[in-house]
Amino acid sequence: MRKRKIAAGIVLAVAVLFALLSIPTPDPVIAQGAAGQPFLWKQDATWTALEKSFHEAREIGCRGLEPRINQGFRQGREYLSTLAASPVKPDAPVLTRMETLTFGLGTMVAACPERIPDYIDLVTKTRSLAKHQSQGWDMNDRVVRDRLYRLIYGGRAALEEVMLQAPAGSFPALVRGDEVSSVTPAYVFNGRTLHSGDILISRGGAPTSALIARGNDYPGNFSHVALLYVDDKTGVPGIIESHIEVGVVVSTIEAYIKDKKLRVMVLRLRPDIPQMKADPMLPNKAAKRAYEEVKSRHIPYDFEMDYLEPSKWFCSEVASWAYRQVGVELWKGTTRMSAPGVVKWLSYFGVTHFETQAPADLEYDPQLSVVGEWRDPETLWKDHVDNAVVEAMLEGADEGDEIPYSWWMLPPARLAKAYSATLNVFGGVGPIPEGMDATAALRNLALSSRHEKIMDKVLAQAAVFQQQQGYRPPYWELVRMANKARKELR
Repeated sequence: MRKRKIAAGIVLAVAVLFALLSIPTPDPVIAQGAAGQPFLWKQDATWTALEKSFHEAREIGCRGLEPRINQGFRQGREYLSTLAASPVKPDAPVLTRMETLTFGLGTMVAACPERIPDYIDLVTKTRSLAKHQSQGWDMNDRVVRDRLYRLIYGGRAALEEVMLQAPAGSFPALVRGDEVSSVTPAYVFNGRTLHSGDILISRGGAPTSALIARGNDYPGNFSHVALLYVDDKTGVPGIIESHIEVGVVVSTIEAYIKDKKLRVMVLRLRPDIPQMKADPMLPNKAAKRAYEEVKSRHIPYDFEMDYLEPSKWFCSEVASWAYRQVGVELWKGTTRMSAPGVVKWLSYFGVTHFETQAPADLEYDPQLSVVGEWRDPETLWKDHVDNAVVEAMLEGADEGDEIPYSWWMLPPARLAKAYSATLNVFGGVGPIPEGMDATAALRNLALSSRHEKIMDKVLAQAAVFQQQQGYRPPYWELVRMANKARKELR
């Protein structure tokens, strides 16, 4: 009888504990998003016309297209010469003409992949000159931001649509950008010389990476920022970066590459800005300051994304904090998140600042030059499908879709959080990151699960499309497929 009472007491205690641990955490107070509105292309008719042009180009063939392609490149070079000759305003007609030419020419190059190197050259030079022109523009002006986004992101989108239709080996994994001199310590990586103080922006493979890249008013292709430091005595490189799981760390090159990345771009401070003219070693000094700061204390991940509060850093703060210490303010135009669905979902994961510094927007900073970018066809394809799925999910968020979690998973999640917190005290890493609560962790799992289900459906639809049409579906078709799949799973 006594043993039965003890057993019953244990069962009751466990049941009570389970019930207590199952009490839901109140949803976070949803802060107001940043003032602004998301950029919208509003060009469905244009995308349809471009796809029709691509069909026609495939039927005509490269020999028949050659005169038109050559004329397109000649016209492009004339526009580039105009942009290189003198300053223009952001609403200059030549910029609109260059945008139209880039998209139109892309449909023909996609059918004739041997011209991809010429097309890469056109797009990268357009980006370089657009950034050069923007030195005299107000980066927080809506007209300026729209113009740069249309030219730089639009050019990137057009180029990658061309790349995705090309057979293997039609373009190099490394696309070189501007040749920018530097006197800081160097390290050779994948055939490109990198310098201490270089900024690496990349795209991770997780659904949350796609959410970071796409979840702002100007959706982009990058979700992570890191800073390269090369020791001037030993020549040993280190990558300073902030991870959700562990906070700010110094990684080896090998560890940085091993952490799944769909693309990597290298940015370098321009040598002609006043601070660099005064001290060419400034990038190395910035990187060294960040390196020493990381070695001197534990810096947790900043889920709030408050780039002006230095005790915690999210990934962008690694670069902005370091360069701020030497007198350079990066992100001439801050990132804004104003869509209600984006604001609500990011609030679930602890974000409280919706005007901040997002990785993708660093590409537009006129103080920085693009040195190069690595991508390959298969990771590029995954990147595009990821983007389309998340874009559809965010459309659903604006329509009221939630990120639900199972209440019965709260007790084990809370126990896992308690275990993680204990490990954190002793410098360890648990299953739930420092700064993330159990509810947010469960929502992260739910987000990943929904993303995977939609992606499986999109990949199946894309395979049918490719079999029927003879080419991979363009991005706008992927978004349509993702929205269809999202509504089926709702």
